[in-house]
Amino acid sequence: MNIEKQLDSWAENKQANWLAALRILLGLIIFLKGVFFIRNTDALYAMIANSSIDLYAVLIVHLVASAHLMGGLLIIFGLITRVAILFQLPILIGAIVFVNAPKGFFSIQSELSLSVFVTLLLMFFLVFGSGKFSVDEWLNKNKGADH
Repeated sequence: MNIEKQLDSWAENKQANWLAALRILLGLIIFLKGVFFIRNTDALYAMIANSSIDLYAVLIVHLVASAHLMGGLLIIFGLITRVAILFQLPILIGAIVFVNAPKGFFSIQSELSLSVFVTLLLMFFLVFGSGKFSVDEWLNKNKGADH
């Protein structure tokens, strides 16, 4: 049995139904952040340009916005959730280290606390998976059924 199947079977008994709502909320936050980045590319570009990774800022702006839009939708629906999370984690860790941490935890302009909270939730769902109310779960249940 591979590691993902072992994690799924272990997490299936541990995960409460309300965690599905938390996963959907997490996906919504990430998706809406992607929409914000698409609508305000200048703000994202300025945020990245003021950090220490400004060399490829234009490329990073488009990659971050696209990853948040697609990743957010995948997390909302619970479809290949762990893969979507693996694409989100480097973005959030980069936001914490390079963009938000220099501003400080309690700064008005900093989103450090939100970034840390979202990163912790991503790590949680990376371990526990998408849960009972997800496309992944539906696909697993209907894998052997004839349609």
